[in-house]
Amino acid sequence: MKKVLFLSISMLVLLAGSITVKAQGYYPPPRRYPRPRRYPQQQQQQRRNDNDFNKIKFGIVAGANFANIINPNDASFHTDTRVGLNLGVSLDVPVVYPLTFEAELLYSEKGYSATYSDGSSFTQRSNFIDLPLLAKLHITPGFSFVIGPQISFLTSTQNVYTNGFVSTVVQDQYNRDTQGYNKSLLDGVIGISVNLNRNVELRGRYTVDLQSNASYSANNLPQYNNQVWQLGLGFKF
Repeated sequence: MKKVLFLSISMLVLLAGSITVKAQGYYPPPRRYPRPRRYPQQQQQQRRNDNDFNKIKFGIVAGANFANIINPNDASFHTDTRVGLNLGVSLDVPVVYPLTFEAELLYSEKGYSATYSDGSSFTQRSNFIDLPLLAKLHITPGFSFVIGPQISFLTSTQNVYTNGFVSTVVQDQYNRDTQGYNKSLLDGVIGISVNLNRNVELRGRYTVDLQSNASYSANNLPQYNNQVWQLGLGFKF
């Protein structure tokens, strides 16, 4: 009886060991997957982009104005472009990514020129202090879109007559009419900025008056709205 019991227990032990070995062979050890590779240059670039966005930036801007005027009430009205200068300072304040607030203070030369059928010509040069208050949307790390209002303050206007321009009486009337121009105007601004490097951007903008240059109709000079295409550089610090 003892022999039978011993043989039975031995068989059970051997059977249990066999099952355990088979179970261990059926479930392979967990596979180790390689960790994703890290690229230090990409991480550093991302950190630089984040730091650049969160930093308040002061800047100097300069460029060219390609100025002209439009008459919203006369589709056939046409004058020629006058090239001028824009120069000033800027301040970029981060709001929440990808939006920043950009304020500028610019000296801006505007105006237009016209040539008449008798060959005489006329050029009006207007000097403004512009205050753009813009929303700047960072589409990509190197490309931004700007839009917003601008307040323009007229500081001076000069009329230049060439090639035997009509009589001095008409010239005097032109000069008197310009004294009645609005001294402050509300404009609209739209544009883009392309970063050439971390501190220099290429700027392109279009600005247009949202109100007429004068509150009344001048005798000789037309009522009009200034429009300006701007191209320049911004240096950010």
